[in-house]
Amino acid sequence: MTVGVRKPAVFLDRDGVLTEERSYVTCLEELKIFPFAQMCVEQIHKKGYYAIVVTNQSGIARGLFTESQLEEMNRFLIETTGVDAVYYCPHHPQGKIERYGIECQCRKPKTGMFEKACRDFAIDMGMSFMVGDRAGDVIAGENAGLQTVLAESGYGLARLEAEVAPDHIIQDLRELTEILVG
Repeated sequence: MTVGVRKPAVFLDRDGVLTEERSYVTCLEELKIFPFAQMCVEQIHKKGYYAIVVTNQSGIARGLFTESQLEEMNRFLIETTGVDAVYYCPHHPQGKIERYGIECQCRKPKTGMFEKACRDFAIDMGMSFMVGDRAGDVIAGENAGLQTVLAESGYGLARLEAEVAPDHIIQDLRELTEILVG
């Protein structure tokens, strides 16, 4: 476990929050980062929060792209936006790639990615947020004990796959700093 002064984090889903929602993004050329993403991450940092991406990437389990292709996209996302880290779940129970076709503890709405981030960073979970564009993101945030934010910039309210009650609803990440304390 990381020692040091704990600070809160803003956990961010990738697709629909930092990047355009495009179903399965299979390569770097398809990854379209919102033009405001870097500025928003800078504001998150200025408010005293980590900016940490937690993203389900079942396309790996489905054989649509490889883990090394995703890692290339993750490096680009970190370099372009300044997020502190990217955690991803490559699993899906119906995946056709055997080693990834499993039930796991990291796939949102489960909390494995949050737990790993807490092992790597000194995070004050009680003051942290989860920002996503799907019901599963909101449920994951609730499961991890976070304040939840639903962003309309991806799937948003119109296409929720389950009924949820996020703590906040924003148009896109540019509205997040109005919610953050600091």
